[in-house]
Amino acid sequence: MENTAYIIDTLFALFAMTLIIFMVPGFAMLEAGLVRTKNVSTVLTTNVMIYAVASMAFLLVGYSIAFGDFGSDSMSKWATFLFQMAFVGKAINIMSGGVSERVKIMPLAIFTIIMGALIYPIVVNISWGSDFLADTFLDLNMYDLAGSTVIHSTGGWALLAAILIMGPRRGRYRNGKIRVIPASNIPLVVLGALLLWIGWFGFNGGSVGSISTKENADLVALTIMNTNTAGLAGAIFSAILVWVQYKKLDITMILNGALGGLVAVTAGPDLYNIYIPILIGAIGGALVVFAVPMFDKLKLDDPVGALSVHLVNGIWGTLAVGIFANNGTDITFWGQLKGVLVVAIFAFGASYTVIYLINKLIPFRANDDDQLEGLDFTECGLESYPEFVRN
Repeated sequence: MENTAYIIDTLFALFAMTLIIFMVPGFAMLEAGLVRTKNVSTVLTTNVMIYAVASMAFLLVGYSIAFGDFGSDSMSKWATFLFQMAFVGKAINIMSGGVSERVKIMPLAIFTIIMGALIYPIVVNISWGSDFLADTFLDLNMYDLAGSTVIHSTGGWALLAAILIMGPRRGRYRNGKIRVIPASNIPLVVLGALLLWIGWFGFNGGSVGSISTKENADLVALTIMNTNTAGLAGAIFSAILVWVQYKKLDITMILNGALGGLVAVTAGPDLYNIYIPILIGAIGGALVVFAVPMFDKLKLDDPVGALSVHLVNGIWGTLAVGIFANNGTDITFWGQLKGVLVVAIFAFGASYTVIYLINKLIPFRANDDDQLEGLDFTECGLESYPEFVRN
């Protein structure tokens, strides 16, 4: 019986890991659809390189910092590693999408190495992992099942640091006004968002850790159900809000509302009944609708809305656990808030410092002429749509 549970949980971890890896093309398609055609190859190259580079950095250095030695009693240690490895690139994908259309690939690749080997693993260490700081001066008691803060907010803080250092895209803000830059391929946006949505079932469901008993199987199913419910609520409520505001149904905002709901529920989908995720997801969708124009007013240029989806809702979802979780645990709102603040200070500070230093050696931001020409031409030498005229 022990071997049967071991095998079942190993297969479960590998299956969940595979679903999470489907989020790689999810991010790639979403970003490729939201940027202009002259930058699509660059976005796709960036996403592939993030997966490869971040995963390798985590294999060689990051995992040991996060969790200590390889090892697991309940499943294959290799399955445990692969499941955790699947997460690491997502924090960097969040950042890369938000600085697309003006970020250069090589400095971003250098940052990816440091993020995958050091910054992200340290955040994991003080939250999910071996916690080498707990015995010194920091005891972080934050509940975050699958990473509303550990992954999504960490990526969001890194993105904010990068935007502050790099500035906006060429021509995005003119004479105090916001210049609208429309998405190039809405079908790709829809495909990417739905791939992310499907990947979230492995993201959250797999984080339960085991499915080999009746109780754990029920908990995995509840977790996935609550994950999906929050996404549904985020899509529906954001659609209602944009209709009320503009009398139009903007599919990009609806999809980002769904993703906002998914981010928000990620901290505690295993703790809620089947109704609480409706409220959490609806608030997540509303936050996206209101945060996107807010960041534009602050001239924080984010082509894919990653700050609104991942940073804002990562914070909201983590705090929501402290508000709604009622399962007899020692979870408190103040404990959740402390976790949010500690990760914010570390992730933003470390990311800003690293990006600032790399930027002094190799500029992160492509110059205005290269942006006008298109990064596909200057960074990759391969255009996704060569028959189109660049503008």
